[in-house]
Amino acid sequence: MRRRSKADGSVARARVAERRARADYTGGVYGSLLAASVVVGAGAHGPVPRGELMLLLMSTGVVFWIAHVHAQLFGARLAQPRLDRATVLHVCRDEWPIVKAAVPPTAAVAVSPLLGLDLRGTVWLALSVSVAGQMGWSAAAARHAGASWRLVAVSATINLLIGLLIIVFKIAVKD
Repeated sequence: MRRRSKADGSVARARVAERRARADYTGGVYGSLLAASVVVGAGAHGPVPRGELMLLLMSTGVVFWIAHVHAQLFGARLAQPRLDRATVLHVCRDEWPIVKAAVPPTAAVAVSPLLGLDLRGTVWLALSVSVAGQMGWSAAAARHAGASWRLVAVSATINLLIGLLIIVFKIAVKD
């Protein structure tokens, strides 16, 4: 068994730092918005069983992730003469926050029975978690970009307003 040297650790830390330096939070914001929309759409015709809502949230995140990867590889990169494995993996990783954003609302649906919530309460919890995630991703993006705390607050507030707009649509469609 090979022992890990300090150099190996330094290389690994450098890779993690490089990934963080080029991190793009757009997918997280978009994925949270998508999750909120799924919750609203799923609940528009009455209560949705928890398992079905969890499946809808995660499968929609995965399908949109695949669509974004496809668009990046075959739309935005058509000028490239050849796609290699490293490029495909890079694009898959960059778009993964779309799926990651579906996890918190899915987890909220999963734990909702432990909180004593009925299906209606579960939908509202999942929607709230989605909007909070959207705000969190946008605030993280702003901080990561070096924005002042004031701009971080503005970014989070704008995303809160977008989330509230989704909530208004939910109320208008069916509460």
